[in-house]
Amino acid sequence: MHILVTGGAGFIGSTLVDTLLMRGHSVDIIDNLSTGSFQNLHDAERHGSSFHFEEIDVCDPAIDVFIKRRRPEVVFHLAAQASVAASLDDPVHDAEINILGSLRVLQATSTHGVRKIVFAASGGTLYGDPPRSALPINETLPHAPTSPYGISKMIILSYLRTYQMVRGLDFTALALANVYGPRQDPHGEAGVVAIFASNLARARRSMIFGDGEQTRDFVYVDDVADAFVRAIEFGSGRVLNIGTGVQTSVNTLYRMLAQAVGSNDEAIHVPPRTGEVLASALDPSEAHVAIGWQPSISVAEGAIRVLAAQSASTNGPWDTIDCTAPNVITGANSPGIVPSNSARPLIRNKEGSDKRYSF
Repeated sequence: MHILVTGGAGFIGSTLVDTLLMRGHSVDIIDNLSTGSFQNLHDAERHGSSFHFEEIDVCDPAIDVFIKRRRPEVVFHLAAQASVAASLDDPVHDAEINILGSLRVLQATSTHGVRKIVFAASGGTLYGDPPRSALPINETLPHAPTSPYGISKMIILSYLRTYQMVRGLDFTALALANVYGPRQDPHGEAGVVAIFASNLARARRSMIFGDGEQTRDFVYVDDVADAFVRAIEFGSGRVLNIGTGVQTSVNTLYRMLAQAVGSNDEAIHVPPRTGEVLASALDPSEAHVAIGWQPSISVAEGAIRVLAAQSASTNGPWDTIDCTAPNVITGANSPGIVPSNSARPLIRNKEGSDKRYSF
């Protein structure tokens, strides 16, 4: 199948591109490289003619020409201004990219024969700041975003329904929890796992906003890519939560990562950020029914993989982290997590000794 991925040089987009190519699809990628990196597409380049990249901004009218020329059957729309803080500082800029840019994608796809669009919505902002008693959130909870970023993502859901009704453009929207994994920018506002891992690999102190008891639903990027692929054929007209249903506090996450590398450094607490959601977890039950998806990688296992990637990229203190060694932690006792294997992470330091950690 011929597929287009907008924002395909980002860490989620490039992981999706790799997954699609490995499953035999032909993939076009557009990205303005403002936050994505062509380095993320080095594996994809090996697929030769099945891979095609052009540097195009979704706000550029050239996107219409591109889609008309390339004629994809399905479009994955991931390109976005993805910072809540930036949307609060400059909501006009956020709207120009996330609303007007998305409209250009919708208009071009509906005009030039695209069968379906799969949209990356924001489950972490879409539902606002519900009481902890309501968690994990299911799709029946009213949408109540508290940031311009969340509002812009919500608005596109309405446009998707309109384009389906008026123009016959099929869609599925995936409301993503806090996605993390290798290739995530450790300098990005949303990448707390990558930030902590990067700091630990460099023996630097980490900052935590507020008291650190705010919770997030961390979902691994490979699981997210699998959900996108499943939405090619299923989930028509649906908004589906893509998360684990498990809350992890920022404090717990930091302690987990620090323990894994043997660090005793405490994080530095700084004042909380305006507009930050205090608690978040998404119930993925409907995604299992609609597209046959379940998360398979726990935050403990996924965090080890991020540490391994960070160490490899910075010549850090660990030679290898083997997530296929016997007895890996997989989160089998966590609601909604289907264990991916039965191994425990193995961290091998540069002195040659091995350590196995459980969380």
